[in-house]
Amino acid sequence: MSIYTDRFAGRAAVITGGASGLGRAVAKRLVAEGGKVALWDVNADALAEAAAEVGASYTAAINVADPDAVAHAAAKSAEALGRIDILVCSAGITGATAPVHEYPLDSWEQVVGINLNGLFYCCRSVVPFMLANGYGRIVNVSSVAGKEGNPNASAYSASKAGVIGLTKSLGKELAGKGIIANALTPATFESPILEQLPPSQVDYMRSKIPMGRLGEAEESAAMILFMASEECSFTTASTFDTSGGRTTF
Repeated sequence: MSIYTDRFAGRAAVITGGASGLGRAVAKRLVAEGGKVALWDVNADALAEAAAEVGASYTAAINVADPDAVAHAAAKSAEALGRIDILVCSAGITGATAPVHEYPLDSWEQVVGINLNGLFYCCRSVVPFMLANGYGRIVNVSSVAGKEGNPNASAYSASKAGVIGLTKSLGKELAGKGIIANALTPATFESPILEQLPPSQVDYMRSKIPMGRLGEAEESAAMILFMASEECSFTTASTFDTSGGRTTF
């Protein structure tokens, strides 16, 4: 449970992938700490359930890989919330489990379309609202796979490496303008996204974590809440790690 009570009073956040897993955990914490949230997710039914539980001010049932839908949702979210101070991009998929020379082309395009292109569309659409207010916190969820690469997960690894690169560029562009942009690089944690993977792949990723266990969504959510807060004021264009010791750079 959070030790803070009103850390996000007066702040408004957009959270992608907000219907489940990490996005939902972050939204719940943000509202509990005084903030308002808009949830975006492709799963309309889960989105409605999450919104009711969390107390969201606005929802958008969209695929972030659609740039027009993202731009529309950003404008509507700003209208509903009154402003956008925080963007947490946690929407993502794993894609196929296969070696590069056998990797399905449609899965590659879908993974990159959502994990990297979609995240770019979200940042591109939301940043102007932050610039108008001279304040913002952007948290882009990457992965340790973006640092190290996971075998048989080339699309996921490449897309998450792209997220790190994009975030470094974005953070440097916005430095000095009141907007902080960082990436989170978690190791595998308990989440519905694991249902997209064969057990052998999950076992491999668990074996790479020195702590010997998968993470919990709440552990990464706690880190994101710091990254999204005013306290995170002198670190930008960087990565924060929640990997149980797997990556230390």
